[in-house]
Amino acid sequence: MTAQTLIDTARALVAGDKGLLAMDESNATCNKRFAALGIPQTEAARRDWRELIVTAPGLADSIGGAILFDETIRQKTDAGLPFAKALADAGIIPGIKVDTGAKPLAGHPGETVTEGLDGLRERLAEYAMMGARFAKWRGVIAIGDGLPTRACIRVNAHALARYAALCQEAGLVPIVEPEVLMDGDHSLARCAEVTEEVLHRTFAELRAQGVLLEGMLLKPNMVLPGLKAPVQDSVDAVAEATVACLLRTVPAAVPGVAFLSGGQPARLASARLNEMNIRFRSRLPWALAFSFSRAVQQPALDAWKGEAANVAVAQKALVQRTRANRAARRGEYKEEA
Repeated sequence: MTAQTLIDTARALVAGDKGLLAMDESNATCNKRFAALGIPQTEAARRDWRELIVTAPGLADSIGGAILFDETIRQKTDAGLPFAKALADAGIIPGIKVDTGAKPLAGHPGETVTEGLDGLRERLAEYAMMGARFAKWRGVIAIGDGLPTRACIRVNAHALARYAALCQEAGLVPIVEPEVLMDGDHSLARCAEVTEEVLHRTFAELRAQGVLLEGMLLKPNMVLPGLKAPVQDSVDAVAEATVACLLRTVPAAVPGVAFLSGGQPARLASARLNEMNIRFRSRLPWALAFSFSRAVQQPALDAWKGEAANVAVAQKALVQRTRANRAARRGEYKEEA
């Protein structure tokens, strides 16, 4: 695999004002969302839901890549086509989540470190054989009393960099996801401070591991006040704080920044992305895109409810949200549309 192939794939993932669809939630997370709607928490139901997504007509108009879970990349459509192949045939690049989750960080109560490096080289080779062309790894940083510690930031940044180097060795574009959580009552300014420190450390580790910046994408949080913060800043303030943070930390060589939604309401996530692109798009060295999960999937899941009769309306809701976010990439988002 040449460096140019990695670069071309990274650029393709965010080309044409498209974004990434994160459909890589774990079975436990998927089951929790199903339970809230009375949907059976079974492998068959999860497969039906994922087939609904990958076969949605028009999905490729707004989605350049889809991140799958280990179970999902091994599943097939009713017609017997592997999901990764179904996506590729539709013009969507298949990817795969490869971390094994955030686990308690020894000696640091309330903090976690993401695991999954053991055996990763072999797993990446297998996923590449199954059609994956990029991968994703999520590090989790909590804000709280005395948190985050520098140890937590450093260990997660180091793991992200080691993962990214292994991905590029295997010919897969790494999506690097250091997420500063929205949980808590912290201010917008505090989130900006932590996010800046996290991104500085992450890129320092990426450089130390020899990661090709042109052949990767960043998937960060937006700079947001905590969900319980007494002041919930305006869309305009969020856009300004987020872009300022990125300009201080993200090298121009990186092709794209694809935001995670992190629990934001679907319309608000789109509005914030839209404001960033309205105000700053022409001045930025990288594309500002989206890699949403709940903010794209939830309206469709609410419409589906596990019923075959609701597939078409659910697919319409899914594609509507992806189109809204493509419009937000252009600074043309209007919710009434």
